[in-house]
Amino acid sequence: MKKLALYLPVLLILAPSAWSASVQHDFTVILGPFDASRTSFTYALAPETYEVKSTVRTAGLFDTLYPFKADYFTSGKIKGDTLETNNYHYSSKTRFNRRTKELIYNEEGIPVYRISTKNDKEKKVAIEDSPDNKDTTDLQTVFAELAKQYNEVKFCDSRMQVFDGKRRFDVIFKDEGKEEIIANEYSPAQGLAVKCSMYIDKLNSKDDDLLWELTSERPIYFWILEEKGKPYIARVMVEDTPLGRMDAYTSKVTIKD
Repeated sequence: MKKLALYLPVLLILAPSAWSASVQHDFTVILGPFDASRTSFTYALAPETYEVKSTVRTAGLFDTLYPFKADYFTSGKIKGDTLETNNYHYSSKTRFNRRTKELIYNEEGIPVYRISTKNDKEKKVAIEDSPDNKDTTDLQTVFAELAKQYNEVKFCDSRMQVFDGKRRFDVIFKDEGKEEIIANEYSPAQGLAVKCSMYIDKLNSKDDDLLWELTSERPIYFWILEEKGKPYIARVMVEDTPLGRMDAYTSKVTIKD
């Protein structure tokens, strides 16, 4: 379950880049037969800065079987068309383990240290200086960049390089046309939505976690609607995960100026 949280940040609000505000999503996540998770995602985009915060926690029977909670925080500066990360922090708790991860960046927004803990045992690793580290970003900032692009040109198509201080992968967004979605017991969202997809290109990396199971043959689909003139993600769907199909529904959107 903990690796499932790595791609839950796709459930973000695509907030306009010309205004200063924060937008909070509340999501219900259905995974296979389970009402599995409640996720809160807050996104803030100002003319010169951005922040992304999210909390993922398991729910119901799934929480009894696989208890998990995680908090993510990313912040940085907006310099023209470039989003430069200054701060990334992650913490999680399962039945048996507590973990944290922090990336330390230099003045150019390039990660130079990775600090991680497991059950209070700390490990600090210097990140090898490499030309490949330039023009990469973290997974949450990817969605801030997508938000900025979508509000400027109204399409999703893009490819972004991600480096988390250890692994490298590309995130590929594609436009998939439009589809009608209807309200259900989990979400009041309905209407003609813009459909996009997100693909993970793992660049021949090998790992045993769920993120790396999401190859280009297994896209993450998401549907964009608007509320009060502001676009947001109404639905997310992954057809095939090790635990079955995943559907995430936006149950509530709160906009604060």
